[in-house]
Amino acid sequence: MWVNPEEVLLASALWMTERANPYFILQKRKGHGDGGGGLAGLLVGTLDVVLDSSARVAPYRILYQTPDSLVYWTIAHGSSRKEITENWEWLEQNLLQTLSIFENENDITTFVKGKIQGIIAEYNKSHDIREDDDTDKFKEAIAKFHKLFVMPEEEKLVNYYSCSYWKGKVPRQGWLYLSINHLCFYSYLLGKEAKLVIRWADVTQLEKNATLLLPDMVRVSTRCSEHVFSVFLNINETFKLMEQLANIAMRQLLDNKGFEQDRSLPKLKKKSPKKVSALKRDLDARAKSERYRALFRLPKDEKLDGHTDCTLWTPFNKMHILGQMFVSTNYICFTSKEETACSLIIPLREVTIVEKADSCNVLPSPLSISTKNKMTFLFANLKDRDFLVQRISDFLQQTTSKIYFERETTGSLSSSDDEVSSQQGSVLSCSPQRSALSSEGDSDRQFNLNDSRVPTATQALMTMYRRRSPEEFNPKLAKEFLKEQAWKNHFTEYGQGVCMYRTEKTKELVLQGIPENMRGELWLLFSGAINEMATHPGYYEDLVEKSMGKYNLATEEIERDLHRSLPEHPAFQNEMGIAALRRVLTAYAFRNPNIGYCQAMNIVTSVLLLYAKEEEAFWLLVALCERMLPDYYNTRVVGALVDQGVFEELAHVYVPQLYDCMQALSVISTISLSWFLTLFLSVMPFESAVVVVDCFFYEGIKVIFQLALSVLDANIHQLLSCKDDGEAMTILGRYLDSVTNKDSTLPPIPHLHSLLTDNGEPHPEVDIFKLVRSSYEKFGSIRADVIEQMRFKQRLRVIQAIEDTTKRNVVRTIVTETPFSIDELEELYTLFKAEHLTSCYWGSTSNPMSRHDPSLPYLEQYRIDLEQFKVLFAENILLLFPWACGTHTDDLALRVFRLLDHNADALINFREFICGLSVMCHGDLTEKLKFLYKIHVLPELHHEQEEPDSACEAMQYFFEDITPETSSGLDQKNRAEKDDGFVGVTFRSEKVKKMQTPDYRMYLRLWNQETKAKLENLKDLPKLNQSQFIELCKTLYNMFSEDPSEQELYHATATVTSLLLEMGEVGKLFCSPAHKTDEEDEDELIAVPSRSKQERHQLEDSSPKDTATSCAMLLSDDDTSVSSYSVLSAGSHELQCEDIAEDTVLIRSGAAAAGHHGRRGGLPHSVSIDKDWAITFEQFLASVLTEQALVQYFEKPVEIAARITNAKNVRKVGHQHMSLSDYEISLSG
Repeated sequence: MWVNPEEVLLASALWMTERANPYFILQKRKGHGDGGGGLAGLLVGTLDVVLDSSARVAPYRILYQTPDSLVYWTIAHGSSRKEITENWEWLEQNLLQTLSIFENENDITTFVKGKIQGIIAEYNKSHDIREDDDTDKFKEAIAKFHKLFVMPEEEKLVNYYSCSYWKGKVPRQGWLYLSINHLCFYSYLLGKEAKLVIRWADVTQLEKNATLLLPDMVRVSTRCSEHVFSVFLNINETFKLMEQLANIAMRQLLDNKGFEQDRSLPKLKKKSPKKVSALKRDLDARAKSERYRALFRLPKDEKLDGHTDCTLWTPFNKMHILGQMFVSTNYICFTSKEETACSLIIPLREVTIVEKADSCNVLPSPLSISTKNKMTFLFANLKDRDFLVQRISDFLQQTTSKIYFERETTGSLSSSDDEVSSQQGSVLSCSPQRSALSSEGDSDRQFNLNDSRVPTATQALMTMYRRRSPEEFNPKLAKEFLKEQAWKNHFTEYGQGVCMYRTEKTKELVLQGIPENMRGELWLLFSGAINEMATHPGYYEDLVEKSMGKYNLATEEIERDLHRSLPEHPAFQNEMGIAALRRVLTAYAFRNPNIGYCQAMNIVTSVLLLYAKEEEAFWLLVALCERMLPDYYNTRVVGALVDQGVFEELAHVYVPQLYDCMQALSVISTISLSWFLTLFLSVMPFESAVVVVDCFFYEGIKVIFQLALSVLDANIHQLLSCKDDGEAMTILGRYLDSVTNKDSTLPPIPHLHSLLTDNGEPHPEVDIFKLVRSSYEKFGSIRADVIEQMRFKQRLRVIQAIEDTTKRNVVRTIVTETPFSIDELEELYTLFKAEHLTSCYWGSTSNPMSRHDPSLPYLEQYRIDLEQFKVLFAENILLLFPWACGTHTDDLALRVFRLLDHNADALINFREFICGLSVMCHGDLTEKLKFLYKIHVLPELHHEQEEPDSACEAMQYFFEDITPETSSGLDQKNRAEKDDGFVGVTFRSEKVKKMQTPDYRMYLRLWNQETKAKLENLKDLPKLNQSQFIELCKTLYNMFSEDPSEQELYHATATVTSLLLEMGEVGKLFCSPAHKTDEEDEDELIAVPSRSKQERHQLEDSSPKDTATSCAMLLSDDDTSVSSYSVLSAGSHELQCEDIAEDTVLIRSGAAAAGHHGRRGGLPHSVSIDKDWAITFEQFLASVLTEQALVQYFEKPVEIAARITNAKNVRKVGHQHMSLSDYEISLSG
């Protein structure tokens, strides 16, 4: 390919000249090609790898040089001799003569460089190649990556790093390539080549550690191997990228969300690192945005634009605080260098003025930002103030137009808004958006959305059920009043609403307990839910409208759990509270069907409804499920399991003397799920647990970990003396039951925590505020970033454990229905899943979401479509499926797929896949022949003129003996999932032959057989018409390629097909087609006796041996193809099969056919096929049984173990459409 001219000083160093003329030189890299160039070639090859030379990918090049100059210019390079020769010939034909006209060498050089650049520009324009941000050096690395590891263009390289890979005790210096789906390593040292390819989806552990010998080391573990890399130039950058890519893979396994590149990144700057790709910058930007959102509790779609160092003037202490300003699409945020000193969030929707103030020595480059609630924030020491102001102005314009658009689409606010916004009583009422939203909640609109018979909660449920008389006043109320005054004073000093300065003082007030009537609004503020609610006006009401009257599995589970949600609280002992809870949970299930509904959500939501209005409770639930407790409430509570692992790690660090004891009793895994999923609401008295929720919304998950560790620490001596897990659970349960909130003004609510007690004395009371403070004092050093690091490690472990559990459950479900062993089924499942993942990486005809749904029963979680099945069937035909069919393979794969796809959804699950494979590998003679017959009796899909009647007849019969029948209908599915998580399946297959079966499996099979329906009658199979018989002939004639008895099988097949053709002709005597006229019937009856007699005469005179001999002429003499018929004798009539491999038709020789012969090798479908001709399965079976060679071929069992090993080896070596090995290293040399 042509390249932009680059100067070369030493043209002959490490290169050999192959062609030359006065202006151009064609060179080949030393050590490339045949012979390798001896020792010098080995050294050059090693240098190319170690120094990352482009010559490794492009070993040929063309140089330009003027006769009197010593400077050369590279103008083209190529990966093959053919490619570079084309460029060389073009130069000789188009440029060589032109250059002799020039007199000045500088003019020649300018002309050549301009011409080459023009060719490149024209090529880019004609091929619609747009400029991207990737440098030429990185493009070379991409080409090298695809060539070395045989990866398709869809596999995107993110970055590559120099490092050493340890093979045993020997390090291999080379390059580590990190792509979106794979980790790859390549090394070439003195003729020894090493390649390693690992899917990120197979990584079970990724850790960075150090030893005396290897101070910087990354260990990558999969299920069956462990790999160590060291000697990194920048190990931190490399490891962070590896973590991020592994996380993307885990996310894909968890919810099938693949990676999509963000194309909205700014252009690459000139000073950027040379090797940084656009994809790497995208991933870096994602990581920064994720940390930014977590730090300030912002919506999950917020993208960080940039950040800069600055100072913030804090009026409450009259100081300039050093920190960083973050600017994103909708927010300006600030956090101090000293972590707890001050943080600030300014939504752009609240901003009214952004202006540059006058600079001075005391206050250089100041920037003033004013908001709608009359607050002004003064930033200074900004390095690039003008650029920053321009970016903020751009985002402000977008925000203004967004607000205007929303108001236009949702309609102007009702007139009642003005009345409501003037009312007091809201902590956040200073914000116009807040007032507007409150008014919507209070207006009639919300009430009218719901059934008029159901009263609607227009305010927090707690305010309706607070039992307090006006005259009542006691010390608790006095303390509550003082708390409220403290918060009001705080608002006066630090600001009010979203833009409040958040300092150590704010944290102190939270730890002292939030007042009852401020709790809901401060939860909204600290969780960030206030922002999502403000930017989505009317969203909740629309969701309620859409979800009303919709029924699915989630709504059934919600109805079941409604009356179990805080039943001890009076707010949920009547229809108002229950209806509000139903609306919020149903709306969320409708918003996020991936989660839908999970147990424990009802308990948390009921508490949210006590302190917040319905819409506010909904947005708090969104913040909880999607940001603060990610993946906690999906079908497999992955997030809670991950944090359970984190908790075990923290317990090992902070209470090591207790850790071993707790692990032995398996207590940590038991207690942590209930504690974390409900935020202690289900295990503590209500008035104490809400204090924990206060701290959680302010500080996040670290509070839960701290508190859990404090509970263990407080009971350490009792737990160490426990004999079993029941005793330990009792001790912890009694302790948590005794946690009290003496400041609570609420009437005591009976705690319904089910607990096995030992009837001993109750535990002494524990004050919740003292417990919380103790947790901060002892375990407050736990950092959020450390928790995230631990979460990553545990996420790998948990998701891979779930995948292993899924595999075991699938295998356990079908092991009694197939002759394959457990180990074979597990290996086959791995290949099946790997093919699914490969298609997700590099595209497929169907949506990956439809093929992988983790919420489905185990057997349905991974499904493959036709294209994927063809890869397993066709491209690995000699590895897994025993029936090789050469050029006919794709057609056979389609037929098998259609037969296995019993519900016609164009997808097959693992059970269906195994059913087909087990029949082909281990079925007896009759089963295999019946399978072969049935895949051909299916109506053709690709013929538009398909007869509906015959199609109906065939389709009505199928899917009764080979494939499972899943129970249809929502009720049946739900019932099956409630029972055991599996779709109910009934098998009606004949008994598959088993060679060596363990006793327990034999009995299970006998029991399984008793539950099956009566086996089919062979006579029930539809007849095979002439068109279908032709396809069957194609399959048979292509099936025996490379078989040791190939010729004998071909002769046997010729005999069988001749016999079947005879039978079909004879069978026509017994049918009287309804569409013929009376005259045609008479003629036919007259003609029949002579034809029948002649046929019988030939059948009597011909022995099977003679028939086989006469049919030998069917076979082609061509070594590479045995798929063309010449003439096949059938009585007094001849049927010709032309080009059996492509568009074959049977044509009757005679007057009717004479006129059409020669058109595309045969007659049109409608003319050439005899619709009266047909054979039955019994005839097919009987004919095959006459040939011993065919009987032996079909009776021979197939050993799948060797085929599985071969399949894995093929993946290891690589394939043009497949990923390389995910499990093993390939080393050569």
